[in-house]
Amino acid sequence: MAKTAFITGATSGFGRATAKRFDAEGWQTVISGRRGERLDSLKAELTNPSHSIVLDVRDSDAVNAAVKALPASFAPIDVLVNNAGLAVGLEGADEADIADWDLMVDTNIKGLMYCTRAVLPQMVANGYGHVVNIGSIAGAWPYPGGNVYGATKAFVRQFSLNLRADLVGKNIHVTDVEPGLAETEFSEIRFKGDKDKAAAVYNDVDPIRPDDVADAVFWAASRPKNINVNRIEIMAGAQAFSPLAVVRGLK
Repeated sequence: MAKTAFITGATSGFGRATAKRFDAEGWQTVISGRRGERLDSLKAELTNPSHSIVLDVRDSDAVNAAVKALPASFAPIDVLVNNAGLAVGLEGADEADIADWDLMVDTNIKGLMYCTRAVLPQMVANGYGHVVNIGSIAGAWPYPGGNVYGATKAFVRQFSLNLRADLVGKNIHVTDVEPGLAETEFSEIRFKGDKDKAAAVYNDVDPIRPDDVADAVFWAASRPKNINVNRIEIMAGAQAFSPLAVVRGLK
């Protein structure tokens, strides 16, 4: 019987690459995202059965309805990849747009919770499952302007650990994959469509690619059942840790 991976945010970046990675290994996929034409394009590239859902993970009712309406051949879900997420704005906390904060909390935290809660009963009934959450190094390493985005990814890290504590007795594995500097649409969304600002982030540096993250996700999800990979932190080879900031002259 074919295994099924449910991937949110599959219309670009990590999600698209992850869907193609599982497909290449013979898995069938449930791909979801807000842009239907991109889902259609991805589905046309996949060689194994795939079910696409136009879905906004911020809508709890829509998430529950989509999971309940899955065709029998795609249920239960073996692996859930909670990839849908975003960063918006890079202003300091005293200047940030509160609407940007709400959007990040609603997507990165609430959307991840809604999808997880909707899929878990299927996994428990099946006696096996794996939840892979896409976090970020921003959940552990702060930077100026990362305020709420970093806080949402810190939630992803701790929620992943707590999920594992809850679900270990039910044979459900949980992994948090935390990429660093990666070239996707991430920066273009953060800078609200400013392509020049987004391009400058990757100027003269070799960042992580979506396929690199997809490889990590599949590796974690394909370990033997006696192994749970709790967390994978990935940085670009050109990225490391900065000295702590010291501001002189403050009184």
